[in-house]
Amino acid sequence: MPQIDQSALPPHVEPHRKPLSLLQSLRAARQNVLEIIPAIAYRQPMVSGRMGARWHMVQDPAALRRIFLDNAANYPKSEVMLRMLRPAIGNSLFNAEGADWRWQRRAVAPVFAQRNVTALAPVMTATAERAAQRLGAAGPQAEMVGEMLTATFDVICEVALSGREHFDAGVYGAAIIRYFETAGKASLLDFLRVPSWFPRPGEVLGMGAVRTMHDMVEKAIAARRKQATGTADDLLDFMLKAQDPETGRTMSPQDVLHNMQFFIVAGHETTALALSWALQLLALSPAIQERAHEEARAALGEQPAGLEHLEAMPLGRRILEESMRLYPPVGMLAREVRASDELGGRQIAAHDVIFLPLYALHRHELLWDDPNSFNPDRFLPEAAKARDRYAYLPFGAGPRVCVGANFAMMQAQIILATLLARFRFAPGPDPLPRPTMLMTVRPDTGIKLRVTPR
Repeated sequence: MPQIDQSALPPHVEPHRKPLSLLQSLRAARQNVLEIIPAIAYRQPMVSGRMGARWHMVQDPAALRRIFLDNAANYPKSEVMLRMLRPAIGNSLFNAEGADWRWQRRAVAPVFAQRNVTALAPVMTATAERAAQRLGAAGPQAEMVGEMLTATFDVICEVALSGREHFDAGVYGAAIIRYFETAGKASLLDFLRVPSWFPRPGEVLGMGAVRTMHDMVEKAIAARRKQATGTADDLLDFMLKAQDPETGRTMSPQDVLHNMQFFIVAGHETTALALSWALQLLALSPAIQERAHEEARAALGEQPAGLEHLEAMPLGRRILEESMRLYPPVGMLAREVRASDELGGRQIAAHDVIFLPLYALHRHELLWDDPNSFNPDRFLPEAAKARDRYAYLPFGAGPRVCVGANFAMMQAQIILATLLARFRFAPGPDPLPRPTMLMTVRPDTGIKLRVTPR
């Protein structure tokens, strides 16, 4: 097998080849969760070990199908993950289980129905045009994560609140990062299995960030409550009107706050990161970028992308899919085990911990050819059809698959095509960023690119 030039590959995390100690694991969990994944996890379907509790790292598509779909009730979200999220999003849709989750899902699903997502395309087009104008005025170099967060924040505020009157995107975005870097980090107390009701230092340090985010959301909700419900077909209106058909329950003020907080963060952060990584990958792959530019220019001319253009730009979609393969928005999930089970021919005991390293799954040597390279043609229709559904999980799977997946993809395609039609992107002067995960997979130093109008 020929040697692969590592310097030509997109930025990646070099995995460790020896087991980590408790302190090394804690340090990795606090600095970059992706560093917990051992090298063997990129070559084996499943890896097991013990650190207090028995743990299993699962990269086998058949086992993942059982966890996400066939026996999903046996694998609830890890209490550690819930503890890190609870101060910001409470028992909202992402954290809830069972009947509590089902009725919340029914309440928000209509907002993301295909007909409603389609109706939002003009908002996305206007946002893409503003993003292009900002880049055109930014000068020869721009930081793409910040630019893309601004663009996607515009869209999610329109979807959630019919506007961003009560939001300062910069202040809100800084609060998100502060939260990730404090309450969003694992604690030694988590590794020692100290009950989650015992306060972690990060939770205390993160409370200011929570207050900043919640204050903005509460102001928007209070302003809407002064209006009659039904005046806007947005996410907030659906939540205020939502009623469980089985119990008659409605969302409490805290339910509404926590769900709005979750959707605003998740609805723009992950899409912005997918776009930022895609532009970094294209800057490193000028031939693919040129193909994508020609495709977008032929479809769009001088105008921004709209829904009607997307079918004519399949390469743009494949670029985003490949970007989320290399840098899945959430690179690691964790589950607990309620009752003994079998995964991949291995016995799993109750109370074991299951890690789902999507970052390793998407770069697994048994599932992908040349897995660390950037190749959007992996997502040509025939190649995608031949691949196991559970080998690629950027939006999760099963009953809890991301409710906003179609919304996110449409938004990302419209923004990416508009930018590629008008600009050339090249690497900036700084070293390449490393993928780093606390809650989401971010570039550790941002993504600074040279941007040239075409």
